Amino acid sequence: MSLAPPTPLKARLSPKAFQLAVRRHHTPLHHRRALVSSAASPATEPEPPSLEQAQPSRKKPLTPEQKKFLDAALRVNQAGELAATLIYTAQSPPLAKSHPHLRPLMKHMYDQEAGHFKYFNEILAKHRIRPTVMYPLWHVAATGLGWATAVMGREAAMACTEAVETEIGGHYNGQVRVLLRWVEDMEAKGETVGEELMGLVREIRKIRDEELEHLDHAVENDAKMAQPYEILTGVIRAGCRGAIWVSEKV
Repeated sequence: MSLAPPTPLKARLSPKAFQLAVRRHHTPLHHRRALVSSAASPATEPEPPSLEQAQPSRKKPLTPEQKKFLDAALRVNQAGELAATLIYTAQSPPLAKSHPHLRPLMKHMYDQEAGHFKYFNEILAKHRIRPTVMYPLWHVAATGLGWATAVMGREAAMACTEAVETEIGGHYNGQVRVLLRWVEDMEAKGETVGEELMGLVREIRKIRDEELEHLDHAVENDAKMAQPYEILTGVIRAGCRGAIWVSEKV
């Protein structure tokens, strides 16, 4: 007597039951236990097609106003870091000659500023943001400011750093507040916050903190003993605000 061949499993089960049986057969035991202990019911689990479909992206491009803000902000940042490297370059030889113990500090601050300048150069090049057309003027002004305050003495050079970093630190603080407000708005709307934007926030925060560190170094090295302190720092701070305003525009 011949026996009929067994009916294939696929023929005996409904399509959905067959999929579940195959999936269980190929699932490791420890994964099976996890599935059994899950509180989710089969009715609430996604169907296989939904697992394979790409979820729609909620990442939203910057608005024209946001792009305009970033273009101006990054242009100013790059110009400011250029000026900082030039100030320290001009200050270092006279200060190192008259106060050799300041040589490591001046190098430390210059190296950090050079790193900031490099970062903003790369950002401007990547996004094709035009640098300020005032580059030649800022180059001369920053070099002259650094040399003049160093010749006036250690206290005046440190007062220059205090004044510049006070303005720059406040400038970066304002940028961080604006960018964080953008992030909060995106998250409230369920939009994806791009890694590039978050990276920019992190980097500007880091740069701001290093600039404020320079301010602390200046105060520790008798910046407030400069004569005439109020006039000197007031003029430098006003010059910084003017340079920021002009660089944002052109």
